[in-house]
Amino acid sequence: MAYDSPLTLIECPRDAMQGWEHFIPTAQKIEYLNLLLRVGFDILDYGSFVSAKAIPQLADTKEVTPKLDLSNTRTKLLAIIANTRGAEDAVQYDEVTYLGFPFSISETFQLRNTNKTIAQSLAQVEEMQKLCVQRNKELVIYISMGFGNPYGDDYNAEVAINWVSRLAGLGIKNIAMADTVGVADPGNISYIFNNLTPEFKGINIGAHFHSAPDKWEEKIDAAYNAGCLRYDSAIKGIGGCPMAEDDLVGNIATENIINWCEGKNIPLNINKKAFAEAWEMAGRVFI
Repeated sequence: MAYDSPLTLIECPRDAMQGWEHFIPTAQKIEYLNLLLRVGFDILDYGSFVSAKAIPQLADTKEVTPKLDLSNTRTKLLAIIANTRGAEDAVQYDEVTYLGFPFSISETFQLRNTNKTIAQSLAQVEEMQKLCVQRNKELVIYISMGFGNPYGDDYNAEVAINWVSRLAGLGIKNIAMADTVGVADPGNISYIFNNLTPEFKGINIGAHFHSAPDKWEEKIDAAYNAGCLRYDSAIKGIGGCPMAEDDLVGNIATENIINWCEGKNIPLNINKKAFAEAWEMAGRVFI
């Protein structure tokens, strides 16, 4: 692909915050998220409507949501959910446009992550999709363990591709391939996106990569060259999946993607001054 197609950028402070060791005060969360809204990302993955026991760091999402200033931003809000009950909570908020659900194609991880089998989770996807349609929201499905898993569960690229087809058949318009434990390599990435992007032209197919610091660029290169134009990232690369059991495997740093785009003259519609302020504040939030 020629380096002239604009990207959809999804900033993921929720992914950065959810595993943080100490609780980030609600007022500070609100300040940080409002600053990120000024940057002009396409989507802000800002919080989650899940059990406070499971994710105590984000137990204040219901309090945070009404305090976010959407009056002067093009950014849309995305909240993560883990089940239909969470979706029912999330759709009550006019501020929320997208509901994100992690759908693992590894049975082991789906049980660990949502305490449900793949079959049970698929039934919930159908319920959540109907709810989103009714309430004028959009469901985003993350294909967790989309590039492999550490459990020995059956996996190959065709399994991942077939799941995208099945979910598309339910009317899902937003699907992100998630490299949950940072195992994707350029060959696997290229194969998957080269098969997905031409086949599902009506669907926004993205990448949620976790990566070691020296591997992020080859992953972005491979995905972009195979037609992927939608990327999740987090300032300073904070976050990732604790299942990776590798402190170096986190989110891809947003500043790396911005620099990558600038180096290839890929257009970005962001406020660089606001981004610099958010990057500086992240150093105070995540301490």
